[in-house]
Amino acid sequence: MILIDDTLLSTELFDRKFCCDLKACKGACCVEGESGAPLTPEELGEVERAFPVIRDRLKPDSLAVIEREGLHVVDADGDHVTPIVEGKECVYATFDADGTAKCAFEQAHLEGKLAWRKPISCHLYPIRLTQLKDLVAVNYHRWPICDSAVKCGAGLDLSVLQFCRSSLERRFGEAWFQEASLAEKEWRKAMQEREAGKAKGETGENP
Repeated sequence: MILIDDTLLSTELFDRKFCCDLKACKGACCVEGESGAPLTPEELGEVERAFPVIRDRLKPDSLAVIEREGLHVVDADGDHVTPIVEGKECVYATFDADGTAKCAFEQAHLEGKLAWRKPISCHLYPIRLTQLKDLVAVNYHRWPICDSAVKCGAGLDLSVLQFCRSSLERRFGEAWFQEASLAEKEWRKAMQEREAGKAKGETGENP
């Protein structure tokens, strides 16, 4: 674990490879799961302000759930989350002709119609944040539906940390990300030196 300011980073963020492969997964993270996307207290207002902008993009089933349950709900753990449709997709998911799920908030943002992009929990994935007593734990989350992203990331040699650069800078700031990137470089150097030492030991070479 690496301590940066008030965050505790798992070295899996450096070691694991990841890059979303939307063509392969078709946005399954917007559909699978036991509840909707976690929302921070500040994001409740963002959702409410954004809804009039994205309303016409949503499916009738999604609008019916919103009408019945509201723009956000409280889950079994007492956390604010986005509502879901019949135990499946997020109400704010839209679907392309080929069935690919996309975020209505993000689509509007990319079109310049919303300043807010989407819930930070979605933007950060596959990173999950856990509030500890005095620190925030920053961990990598494994999910079988993202196996194609792991394969894609390995092909690009792209770490979880680097893949999540924009979301991490959004959450913690650019200076924080630069410090995390430096920690990643130092960690990689230490791992390479360790592997080189093992190789010398196996061949009987003197250090």
